[in-house]
Parts: sequence; C-alpha cells; structure tokens
Amino acid sequence: MTSVITGDIIKSRKAHSEDLWLNPLKSALSKVSDNASFYDIYRGDSFQLESHIIEDSFRTAVYIKAFLKSVKGLDVRMSIGIGTKNYQGNSVSESNGEAFIFSGETFETLKKDKQNLKLKTSNATINKEINLYFRLALIAMDNWTVNSAEIVKLSLEHPHMIQSELAKIIGISQDAVSKRQKRAYLDEILDLDTLYREKIAGL
Repeated sequence: MTSVITGDIIKSRKAHSEDLWLNPLKSALSKVSDNASFYDIYRGDSFQLESHIIEDSFRTAVYIKAFLKSVKGLDVRMSIGIGTKNYQGNSVSESNGEAFIFSGETFETLKKDKQNLKLKTSNATINKEINLYFRLALIAMDNWTVNSAEIVKLSLEHPHMIQSELAKIIGISQDAVSKRQKRAYLDEILDLDTLYREKIAGL
C-alpha cells in the first residue's frame, strides 16, 4: 500500500512570475520527501508526490497547503489516492498502480466539485466519511491568512515545540502564536489528523 498526492497551484496563470509559486512548491515537496524520485512537477503548475507511510498523507497535504498559503496569493488543490502499487518507475510519474489511478481520477473531479482536497481509497464508506471531514476542514484551511498558514507550517515542522519556542522563531509573542493557531483551527485539524490515521490504518 502507498499513497499518492496529485495537485496543482490554484490560479497560477494570474501570477506575475512563475517563480512566485514554483520555488515555494519545490521547497515544500523537498521538505516532505528526502528523495526527489518520489515527486514530480509537471505541466508547469502541477505535481505528484508519493508518500509511502499512508497514515501521513493528510498531514503531508496540510503541510503543503500551509507552506504555499504562507506566500500571499497562493493556494493549492490536491487529491489523495491510497491503494496498491504495481510498478516502480524511475520517477513517481512513471510508477503505476491503484493509488496512482485513484489520485489521478479524483484530482480530475476537484474543480467540478469545488473542493480543494479529496481522498479516494477502495473503501467507499471511508471515502464518504473522510471527504465530509475534509469539506469541513477546508472552511478553515481555504481561508487561512498568510499569518495563519505560516503558524500551521511552523507548528507542523516543530511538533514538539511549545508556543513560546515557536514565538522566538518568528519574532512574535507567545500570546500571538496562540491566537494565530486558534484562528487557523490548528487543534481541530490535528484532531482530524488523528482520526484520519485511525481510519486509514484499518484499510
């Protein structure tokens, strides 16, 4: 079993420069995978990433979204496919299997469904439940400000740091960190991550 995240940058053509989103996207993908053969950027603003620990796939997607939304004007839509892997190519785009098909098929429905994050597995019950949770979580995530996204990104990068330590990194007060985390609904998103892990572990 593996998980595949397929995504693209929302409204990338409106950006004044490709570097505005391409450099953050490259940085985000290199942060979540230490092996460049497990991610590809293609068609300019689209990407695919294989995450071998399937339970990590939601947190990985949240991190990518937070990383990109910490740059003013950027956002991303993503699909997560979880399933078997039948063929290992030289790059993620050359590999194949159930997870890749699920991710690609689901990605094609995102614009029509007006939902920026969706999951597909072989279990229809889990898909229906998790995608409802995603829709609810996206009410917060799609509306993150740059400051909200930045604190989510930082909190995921340093999960064991307390608020005062995070505050020192970005030069704000501990109280400001607390307020930004609350505005980002970070606790609720982390609770969803815990639930997601429980559900996905049962596949």
